[in-house]
Amino acid sequence: MNQPSKTPLTSMLIAAAVLSLSACTSPQKAPATADVAVTKNAVENAVSAGAADLAPVEINLAREKMMRANQALAAKDYALARDLAAQAQADAKLAQSKASSAKATAAAQALDADLRVLREEVDRANK
Repeated sequence: MNQPSKTPLTSMLIAAAVLSLSACTSPQKAPATADVAVTKNAVENAVSAGAADLAPVEINLAREKMMRANQALAAKDYALARDLAAQAQADAKLAQSKASSAKATAAAQALDADLRVLREEVDRANK
């Protein structure tokens, strides 16, 4: 039996398919790299807000996922890198929110204590 010969059209289609498949991976790198960079910024913002002291569990989760996202990026697993970066961003934002909330709660408690002292002084002065 004679094997059918490849036509130029068949060769071009195969080449186009190979190029299409190889092109699919490179556009994913830029968004994944950007997501990991944004995550780093989110973690730094949370740390600046006091998350290391006020939300240690959440900031540690964010750091761990950011590290895994960097590893996935290095391994060229861009989908995993993006997913881990998104999770790390969410953890960092939660840590930042918890830190801000804890600071606000402490400030409110201090204000309440000051008001209590003022009321006591006013009560003593009125007696």
